[in-house]
Amino acid sequence: MMNRVLCIIILISPFMGCKNDMKSYSSVKLKKRPNIIFLLADDMGYGELGCYGQKMIKTPFLDSLSTKGVKFNQFYANAVCSPSRAALMTGKHPGNTSIRGNSAIGENDLWYRMPLKKEELTIGEYLKKEGYKTGIIGKWHLENPDSLYSWAHNRGFDYTFHRQWNKYKDNPNDPKTIWESGIPLNIDSVWIKDYVSRDELRTDKAIEFINRYKNESFFLMMSYKIPHTPENDINDHTIYSDMGWPETERQHAGRITILDKLIKRLFFHLESHGLLENTLIIFTSDNGPHNEGGHDHEFFDSNGQLRGYKRDFYEGGIKVPFIAYWKGRIQPKVSSHVATVWDVLPTICEVSGVQTQDGIDGISFLPELLGEPQKDHEYLYWELQLDGWWQELLDGGFRQAVRKGDWKAIRYGINNKTELYNLRNDPFETNDIAEQNEDIVKEIEKLFKQSSKETIGFPYGGKTQSYKAMDVWKR
Repeated sequence: MMNRVLCIIILISPFMGCKNDMKSYSSVKLKKRPNIIFLLADDMGYGELGCYGQKMIKTPFLDSLSTKGVKFNQFYANAVCSPSRAALMTGKHPGNTSIRGNSAIGENDLWYRMPLKKEELTIGEYLKKEGYKTGIIGKWHLENPDSLYSWAHNRGFDYTFHRQWNKYKDNPNDPKTIWESGIPLNIDSVWIKDYVSRDELRTDKAIEFINRYKNESFFLMMSYKIPHTPENDINDHTIYSDMGWPETERQHAGRITILDKLIKRLFFHLESHGLLENTLIIFTSDNGPHNEGGHDHEFFDSNGQLRGYKRDFYEGGIKVPFIAYWKGRIQPKVSSHVATVWDVLPTICEVSGVQTQDGIDGISFLPELLGEPQKDHEYLYWELQLDGWWQELLDGGFRQAVRKGDWKAIRYGINNKTELYNLRNDPFETNDIAEQNEDIVKEIEKLFKQSSKETIGFPYGGKTQSYKAMDVWKR
């Protein structure tokens, strides 16, 4: 009898503790808890999809999907991958996570990749504990390569497939740098030569994951490498070959169009197995467009003509495309709700009926998806340290930004001038009005200070650090 009662509780748990979606789901009979597929592009700018104004690069599937789901026009990431992914995985804003840049100061003043701390629970850990089958395919970027505990397969994911190597010891071209659920694989030339891109192989692995767990509730994060460069060139010499573009730009555009096709393939696989009605699909990017490997972010207006690009806290560096689709559950619309990557964890947890721990900064945007009253952030806070691996910058390349209503403040270096913009009147951030609004600047500078907590390895926020207590590297 007790087991039967337990089964009933588990079956209805998606609706318990989810007051925002109770009414909307009341007429829907789900066979099991919803699946979630999170599609994350790498370095895709706000203006690199047709539905966000792109004129030259073709993305017909995602453009179509945006008209069938909810397209956000004010969704924010961080300005580079590791701190953005840390906020995504933990539901905490960039001043509260342990990762504030792509690298941190470690023992003997050497640069290391900072892993998430054990107490920072990931989406995978939340969902796996509640019986979800969890997977991440592609880039993780939240580990110390020498500390196995910090790899994704030890952070709540039943299945992982990604490149992984020790930056200082191993050859990144060694076939054993390809790992599947913590085991190195002997993948050699097939990794590069037999696929149009590495993301095609990743899509094969995603389909295998779906087939394996289609009768259970699953969460799959597809962490694509497209359109990141330079290690992600495509093996298609014909796509856009008639456009007369420089080869770097042809490759860039080709990667994005190929990603569109790969997502379409994944979508129709779900449809063919009758999974769409019970699967929430989310697509976004980890930061704004890059300007690397010879690519010029202005060639395709990759930032949507916004100011800045990857590593900037101007809109072009942190505003990214965002599309959510769930067949029969959410109605098509364009949303102006201001949301961010640290809202993803509480949203996914609410969808799946999972309780989050205290200290989450994100706010679930499920009500916005369902057309119900949505709670707003009082303000959004970002910080970033750019020093690391190959560069030393003034003030450690430390940057901060706050958005509070229509006000947007940016400061590069804690002792430098704070810039202030009104996004309603000046969405391209061309007119710094800090001098005319000193009270607003003082208010936001208080937020700069109070929003940034001390963390090991990132000293340039003006807080003292203890580099001797680096036990995080020893685990």
